[in-house]
Amino acid sequence: MVSIERTIEISKKVIKDCCIENGAIVAANATKNYYPPTAKHYFYVWPRDASYTCVAADIAGIGDIQENFFNWCLERAEDFKETGLFFEKYYVNGLKALGKFQPDQTGTILFAIWHHYQRDLEKACEFKNLIIKAANGLCDKWDTDHFNIVTNDLWEERHTFPDLNENFTYSLAACIKGLECANDIIPDKKWLAVAKQMREQLEKHFVDGFFVRSYGKLIDGGIDTSMLGIVYPFKIYEANDPRVISTVNEIEKRLVINGGVHRYDFDEYDGWMYNEMHRKKGAGAWPLLNFWMSICCSIKGDKTNAERYYKWVLDRTNGYIPEQIFENGIQVSVCPLMWSHTMFIISSKFLGYI
Repeated sequence: MVSIERTIEISKKVIKDCCIENGAIVAANATKNYYPPTAKHYFYVWPRDASYTCVAADIAGIGDIQENFFNWCLERAEDFKETGLFFEKYYVNGLKALGKFQPDQTGTILFAIWHHYQRDLEKACEFKNLIIKAANGLCDKWDTDHFNIVTNDLWEERHTFPDLNENFTYSLAACIKGLECANDIIPDKKWLAVAKQMREQLEKHFVDGFFVRSYGKLIDGGIDTSMLGIVYPFKIYEANDPRVISTVNEIEKRLVINGGVHRYDFDEYDGWMYNEMHRKKGAGAWPLLNFWMSICCSIKGDKTNAERYYKWVLDRTNGYIPEQIFENGIQVSVCPLMWSHTMFIISSKFLGYI
């Protein structure tokens, strides 16, 4: 096992390597020699991943990249100035690579701005136009109890539809927190009113003992590890809330396999390319999810399990942390994945290593 201190230094390097001169933050820098040639390249900007990276950079003492990224969002992200929304992913020059609407991306950017300036929120007004446009963009697409356009989940594999009045649990949590953060910086009753409506809907997402993936006229009752977002970073519910505890128990029962945390039941995506085809031969455990579990355990005060989930990854990596860990020695993952290193930095902070 590479030491925690060494992995922290490597993580800082990976984060810096993913920061492009124009302010873009890519999910993985495939131009580096350490990047595996057979893995799919992730040389794109996912605003969500980049926002988590800004949070980790705050923790790790990495400066400048946050403001550069916020400027990139405002000045380069295609269609943002017209819609106030962020979409699935972008090329580094700001053009959309895929244009599906993922509401959590916009919410997470608002959270990242708040997090960066939380000790002096007046300074956040440097990005007043970004905050106002993004918060209004979310509100404009919200219709009392659902979004009025099709939305895509954070894993980019499922959709909600306006006629079914449905929402993704993770997406609602991100948008609630984003709008409340925006209101902390620039008070606006409309943003708070929409956040309140979203909270009222989210309460309904606890079904048959855990928070389900999506809720509406039709319910997706699948368990998904991204439900941890309701605790961290969005703090919608306390870690010791009985509903959270039962949700985490369900995740552990169904999605933790030999110590590694998986996204959801029957996940096939392995990020492995063969002659420009996705093999989809079965997913591995996701280190970023192990770290996410560690964070939630730390918040709950369960340091034993926080350390267990954390060190499971370190025992299987050499300092560079991949998207997925496979036990078969055959499948090759994207490595390093910036989001994995980001969650490692954050979980290290909660465990007291930073």
